[in-house]
Amino acid sequence: MADIKNQGIIYVLVNEAMPGYIKIGKTTTSVEQRVLELSRTTSVPLPFECVYAVRVADMDAAEKALHEAFDDHRKNPKREFFILAPERAIAFLKYIGLEEVTPSRDAGIESKEDAAAIKEARERRAAFNFKMVDISPGAILTFTRDENVTCRVAPDFKHVEFQDETMSLSRAAQIALGSKWLEQGPAYWKYHGEILDDRRIRLEEGDVLDNPKVK
Repeated sequence: MADIKNQGIIYVLVNEAMPGYIKIGKTTTSVEQRVLELSRTTSVPLPFECVYAVRVADMDAAEKALHEAFDDHRKNPKREFFILAPERAIAFLKYIGLEEVTPSRDAGIESKEDAAAIKEARERRAAFNFKMVDISPGAILTFTRDENVTCRVAPDFKHVEFQDETMSLSRAAQIALGSKWLEQGPAYWKYHGEILDDRRIRLEEGDVLDNPKVK
């Protein structure tokens, strides 16, 4: 039986000032408090946002296992930041978690100025399109949390066809998740088993993709 004294919470954070990165950490206090502490003390211009948190039987062992599993995505061994789609870590945590304790998306946002700055950062970021990742119209994407849920890439390379409607990738993920706040659609859909965020990162870093060049 696991030592109840070592129970705690593993969290996955994102930050709009560091697109493509996630932070994986642990806490024995509330996730909301930890997010606020990190947003106040870490040298980043924007607050952190928690995309997933779960209570585990042994937080030290769980954190170590996560860090070892994704070590090749870690740019600094002394830091808890990984270039990784959030869903990769979330999928791992779903198997070992006792209880999901993800707070509201605005848990680390303390002012209207913070909220406005995050919104502006999102709008500045280049919009995802399927040409970026060499995926052609008509290609089938699968939802990361349920492989039976799929959508099809639309002819304009920017949208998908989901539930008989044409919409953004993020909107399709919102519907599939039942969440209104989600903005990072590419983190929630896969093509040939690879999360779109991971595929984009791989291409941006110069790896050769296995698909013919989309024109």
